[in-house]
Amino acid sequence: MASSAAAPAPDTNNLAFQKLRAEQMVKAGAGWFLWIAGLSVVNSIIGMAGGGVHFIVGLGITQVVDAVAHGVGSAGIVLDLIINGFVAGVFVLFWNFAKKGQSWAFYVGMAMYAMDALLLLSFKDIFSVAFHAYALFRIYNGLKAAPVFQKLEQSTIFPASPIVPR
Repeated sequence: MASSAAAPAPDTNNLAFQKLRAEQMVKAGAGWFLWIAGLSVVNSIIGMAGGGVHFIVGLGITQVVDAVAHGVGSAGIVLDLIINGFVAGVFVLFWNFAKKGQSWAFYVGMAMYAMDALLLLSFKDIFSVAFHAYALFRIYNGLKAAPVFQKLEQSTIFPASPIVPR
């Protein structure tokens, strides 16, 4: 005897768990952009203060700007802050959009960070290049979860029903 039973309704607890897990993965991958921006600014401050250390997760381009600005003098310091602030701000924007599951932010941010790794490779800064590769891997994990997060986000949005006062 054939049954005309409807397909079972999706388990909302399971969907909520899957969405939460995907969101965590997306935010973890996106969070690397925030670390990159923040530690690049810290690297610039250390460089302006004459320190000889830097964080390997930071950007190589900010180190180049620091070196050029240091050679120019006091006017260079202002330019250094403006340029490196802008570069860090771009990575903060990538973080902002990537944490919402926007794949384009992951792709563009990863491309810029990979180009920065090539710059560091030209300076033979192998530790920073290796860490860039690790960070890119972690960012990529967030990118892989972004479509799942977007799909689950759409499936858990319930249509608005009118509120009728009684």
